[in-house]
Amino acid sequence: MASTGDRSSSIRSDKSPPKDESDEQNIWSDILSEVQTSDTTKLPAGKNIVVLGATEVGKTSLVAKLEGVEDPRKGAGLEYHYIDVQDEYGDDQSRLGVWMMDGDPHHTNLLKYVLTEQTYPNTLVMLVASMSHPWNILESLQNWSTILQDSIDRLRIAPDTLREYQDKIVQHFHQYIEPEENSEADPMTTSRRSAATLTPVESDVVLPLGEGVLTQNIGLPIVVVITKCDYVSNLEKEFDYKDEHLDFIQQHIRKFCLSFGASLFYTSVKDNKNCDLLYKYIVHRLYGLPFKSAACVVEKETIFIPSGWDNEKKIAILYDNMNSIKPDDRYSDVISKPGGIRRPVQKEAEVMSEEDQLFLLKMQTHLNTQVPANVSRQESPASIQKDRATSSPLMPGSSPKLDASKVAAGPGSEGVLANFFNSLLSKKTGSPGSPGSIPKTEKGVRSDVAAELDRMTRGQKSPSLNNSAKVEQNSEN
Repeated sequence: MASTGDRSSSIRSDKSPPKDESDEQNIWSDILSEVQTSDTTKLPAGKNIVVLGATEVGKTSLVAKLEGVEDPRKGAGLEYHYIDVQDEYGDDQSRLGVWMMDGDPHHTNLLKYVLTEQTYPNTLVMLVASMSHPWNILESLQNWSTILQDSIDRLRIAPDTLREYQDKIVQHFHQYIEPEENSEADPMTTSRRSAATLTPVESDVVLPLGEGVLTQNIGLPIVVVITKCDYVSNLEKEFDYKDEHLDFIQQHIRKFCLSFGASLFYTSVKDNKNCDLLYKYIVHRLYGLPFKSAACVVEKETIFIPSGWDNEKKIAILYDNMNSIKPDDRYSDVISKPGGIRRPVQKEAEVMSEEDQLFLLKMQTHLNTQVPANVSRQESPASIQKDRATSSPLMPGSSPKLDASKVAAGPGSEGVLANFFNSLLSKKTGSPGSPGSIPKTEKGVRSDVAAELDRMTRGQKSPSLNNSAKVEQNSEN
């Protein structure tokens, strides 16, 4: 008969599970713990973006680009959109809500339905302005930041809770690490960095902020987007903007971003500039997904400055390019709104060709009406000079000589008179010899002429003498 102790030991041994069953239970517990761990790495739900900006700054086109919609439709009041977000491996997907406020200031009271105590820690604010109207950029950003601050002040958020939100913004600003250019980041390092962004590590050491940094910390991540940056070339052509004007605008915007700890993007939906980069940065800030792009301040149309990169010393580099402008000048004095009608862009006129017959008919009508019939024809100076030359035989160099052989012989020896007049013409045209000397042949001719004239005066006048007299009269004239 077995003792009581032996029976109790045998009972305990029978109730203890076999070794195989214990191993199976450990396997299931490991699987359950892995599932629970994987659930924590999934993309969180309930994230939101609040888009604020004036009218006609490109908010609708920008949100449609982020959504992947090709035909955007503009609404009124408070619009709701969403963006499908996937993780880097495409295994998980979440929906990012986008609330876009109308630019009408009368609709700002609708902001209380979007920004609440519950949605506050999961919200990112996007302030939008347009480069097509650079004189309104700074004023628009200041007005909408004031509206946002007023809406936050009406919320019933505990001071300690709000301070925690503000500390997260400060910690993210301090923990920014610029990625190396043209290099792929280590996935493990990136995930650890992203986890640190979502869950800040408590640290007793708090570094001091630079001058002008986070002076208006509202506890929300802010992204400032300047749209329509393709308009920079038009500003240079129409309003004679120089590089110093663009740098002056940029330094004011960057100082505004520093005061809120905001990021800065220059985008262009038309040219698809920085739109994809903006999407990657938004999901990085809200979901902690990897982000590997460095800051870009070289290209004036694709500026990108992440939160935590900028400071006053980097902004001061822009001052070297300002020759006629001082950095401390008022924004409205330098970038003033143009008065009157804007100078239109010069475009080449389109030339339309017409039919040949119609063109020839117009030319014929033009030629017929060019010289009226009631206006007498005016002789040109060239024709007048030609007529004078032909009608003035005594002009030097062009006066023709009388040919004695062609003169008909008759009573009175007209050939002698012809030789006399030819001698006179030769003398007037500058015959060789001194002015006072008279050739011997000319003296003989003159004596013969005088004798002939005496005989003619004594005799009866003949028609040939009358003709010779007329020739002599013309020569004297």
